[in-house]
Amino acid sequence: MARLKPWEVSDELWAVIEPLLPKHQHRTRYPGRKRLDDRQVLQGILFVLHTGIAWEHLPQELGYGSGMTCWRRLAEWQRAGVWQRLHEVLLDRLRAADALDFSRAVVDSSHVRALKGGPQTGPSPVDRGRPGSKHHLITDATGIPLAFTLTGGNRNDVTQLIPLLEAIPPVRGKRGRPRRRPDVVLGDRGYDHDKYRRLVWALGVRPQIARRGTEHGSGLGKQRWVVEQAIALLHSFRRLRIRWEVREDIHRAFLSLGCALICWRRLSSLR
Repeated sequence: MARLKPWEVSDELWAVIEPLLPKHQHRTRYPGRKRLDDRQVLQGILFVLHTGIAWEHLPQELGYGSGMTCWRRLAEWQRAGVWQRLHEVLLDRLRAADALDFSRAVVDSSHVRALKGGPQTGPSPVDRGRPGSKHHLITDATGIPLAFTLTGGNRNDVTQLIPLLEAIPPVRGKRGRPRRRPDVVLGDRGYDHDKYRRLVWALGVRPQIARRGTEHGSGLGKQRWVVEQAIALLHSFRRLRIRWEVREDIHRAFLSLGCALICWRRLSSLR
């Protein structure tokens, strides 16, 4: 059996995604052109995510529809909350498989250039003031993405510490109450601020953040590297290395889909 390409949707993954998609009502009087199969369109979206190709250059011979069809369907499913729900379902399955570790969470961010500007962009202090965005990510102790936020490239990392913790969805998969908070949150010196330490404590989470002005060698790096690995995996999707989308919702859709795919890979590796 030939190995599937990264953008091809397996039967197992489709069985997870299909129930989350909104049902399309077919008109009987003026049906118009037949709607392209959702699974084929999803593969077109994944092709763009993996390759970074422009929507208008999506090869028609692949049978995934036009780039505009895929773009519209991506936006439609983003409005319906499909990508966020997919991420949550996969987190539930990971917790049910004892593959989520809430003993600690790790936060970090990465800057991406925003060539066309748009909401949640700003002059980047690390890119000569060019427009950019920041991907802020929080993972569990093993590097599984729990949540993300999107800001302009000029936003300070520490301002997203509380939004990241609050963005973690209630993760089910086990009997009892869903899990939303880690025991500890780890961060580098960019998150060093006593005000935010107090806010983290108020959420019932213990902050473990490196202090500015202290020598390196605290040992936290041995635990924080997992979030850097997760960001690298997220940016292995070429469409996320540079922000091409002017519309914030489209870029967020790609981010949610990228996080979900990382979770799916981890889940698949457990079998």
